[in-house]
Amino acid sequence: MGSIKSQAGCGLGKMPLPKNIIIEFIPVGNFVKVCAVCEDTGREVSIVGDPKANKADLEALAVRKLNYVMSKEDPQPLPKRGFEV
Repeated sequence: MGSIKSQAGCGLGKMPLPKNIIIEFIPVGNFVKVCAVCEDTGREVSIVGDPKANKADLEALAVRKLNYVMSKEDPQPLPKRGFEV
């Protein structure tokens, strides 16, 4: 088990991509769970992989997934529907 701080962020999207990411590796039986957390928003994603896989590859995949998820999010709240009385 361990965590790594990573500097990442690339691509285009609606929400700003993360600059500071915390990466955590959690061994669970025959696989390892890799979590990537954006320090600014608290958004977290996780992947699972082979514990024999290259750590850098697992980290890159988790960061890519975080970038993808954050690029799909809209930073602006949805407009209110209906009307106020």
